[in-house]
Amino acid sequence: MSRQPRHPFGGIFAATLCPMTEDFQIDEAALAGHVAAVTAVPGIRGLLSNGHAGENFTLSRAEKRRVIEVTRAAVGAKLPIVAGVNQESSAELALEAGDAVAAGADAILVFPPNSWALSMDKRAVLHHHRAVLAATDRPIVLYQAPVGAGSMPYPADILRELAVLPRVAAIKEGSWETATYEANRRLIKSLAPEVAVLASGDEHLLSCFVLGSEGSQVSLAVVVPDVIVALDVAVCDGDLAVARAAHETIYPLAKAIYGTAPQGLATARLKACLKLLGRLDCAAARPPTPALSDPEIAELRTVLKGVGLL
Repeated sequence: MSRQPRHPFGGIFAATLCPMTEDFQIDEAALAGHVAAVTAVPGIRGLLSNGHAGENFTLSRAEKRRVIEVTRAAVGAKLPIVAGVNQESSAELALEAGDAVAAGADAILVFPPNSWALSMDKRAVLHHHRAVLAATDRPIVLYQAPVGAGSMPYPADILRELAVLPRVAAIKEGSWETATYEANRRLIKSLAPEVAVLASGDEHLLSCFVLGSEGSQVSLAVVVPDVIVALDVAVCDGDLAVARAAHETIYPLAKAIYGTAPQGLATARLKACLKLLGRLDCAAARPPTPALSDPEIAELRTVLKGVGLL
């Protein structure tokens, strides 16, 4: 099933990590090397910085700006950078968005505040997004949270209003459930066909791509960027045999990293994988994320061997 691959924020965007030192400070040299290595892979069309995998929620406002600055300096002007922003306060969110643009971001991904997992009001959601639109002149990317994240996922009535806000370029559809993904994609496309719907559930990228997608902003693209790109190309070409072969590598990795409880260890697992593969010297994730135990690291090593990466 062919998709429109030339959307400005379509194709495969790697959701990058934030390498840290053993004392949990940003390792700028490692960050620059990390993003340069990922973007050197043919077919990677851009980056998502300061997303969940980038530990957005543990970084200060100044640190998040510095991540974008280092990333932009490392990749130059050749690829777009989407910057994730997350704040409980709309005023702070607007400041963070302005920082990201000043540091070199091409678009802003607006995460819902964590408090919305307990309750959500449509007026608050719209105000939060309009604050970013008022603070910058850049496109914004919506974020649809997983179906299991309490009341944080936007219901259809809110998605209807978000989709038609000015400068909405895409939605990172992270429902992690294919039926909901399809329903949301159909809704968005009926209202705003120009908005890219980007699949975000690593272990079911194949299903979502076949249902229809403009691409993905996904963290597994820092572990197996070539495989994620190959899946995207194969589905666009209608070559399901090649797509299924790519999926056989993606699925066990996704289950080990994101599909194993507790899911909050996903970033630590991603970093551990890159360390096992020799791409990071330090796998430290900022507290409260704990260090992985030896058995947990051994499990990841087994999965990496099973898919032929070690």
